[in-house]
Amino acid sequence: MKRLFALLFALGLCWTGAWAQDAAYRTVENIPYRDAAGDRNIDSMCRLDVCYPADKTGFSTVIWYHGGGLTGGRRELPAALKNKGFAIVGVDYRLSPSVTVADCVDDAAASAAWVVKNIASYGGDPKRIFVAGHSAGGYLTSMIGLDKRWLEPYGIDPDTAFVALIPYSGQVVTHFERRRELGLPDTQPLVDDMAPLNYVRPDCRPILILSGDREREMLGRYEENAYFWRMMRVAGHPDVRIYEFDGFDHGNMPQAGHFVAVRYIREMERRMER
Repeated sequence: MKRLFALLFALGLCWTGAWAQDAAYRTVENIPYRDAAGDRNIDSMCRLDVCYPADKTGFSTVIWYHGGGLTGGRRELPAALKNKGFAIVGVDYRLSPSVTVADCVDDAAASAAWVVKNIASYGGDPKRIFVAGHSAGGYLTSMIGLDKRWLEPYGIDPDTAFVALIPYSGQVVTHFERRRELGLPDTQPLVDDMAPLNYVRPDCRPILILSGDREREMLGRYEENAYFWRMMRVAGHPDVRIYEFDGFDHGNMPQAGHFVAVRYIREMERRMER
């Protein structure tokens, strides 16, 4: 486990922002990733944006799931992940209470399947896909990356489809919105089949776990992620890491997290090129 200081990342983020890229980028917006079949909620919410290098091919792609507690938020293309040589896919998904948490996870799986099957048409390499997201998006990242049942209907195995999982401050116990569906309070932890922690195993993809400061995070989020990291190590996972960003809270920890994620993606790309 590594604790990283706010000043270090303030300097690092400035450096990252100054890292110019020669490639031009294009963005295609509002792409439907599943058949609405007359459902207005699916039609309006199950859409994504693709920002990709326009003058190169074979690039990596980061699928990005927004936060918002599974009840709010909209798709985004984080500025700190742009112009880094890889594509970003910002995903919207249906939200509770209009749908169940299971529907949110299924939307995440459907959008990831769309990327695997379609990113080559934009020039991307379908074998170089990273899955990431903040808060609720981190939860969705871990669920579809660890529990194979979500991608199975789409003919995809997350252990071969993705390069790595990068959850930013995601829940690994059962998400609190799912607990509300069951009539449980936020402060009562649960680990059931809707918890990433239920799927600890040594053979999933590499994982980069990012968290805010343990004294500033919400509802023990750092501690549950630290336990997740530890149990992955106990299970024998060969490549799982956790970073805690001193001075950053739940809301602003992506500012530091993006810097580390970009560095990690470049490391993983170098591995693939060896």
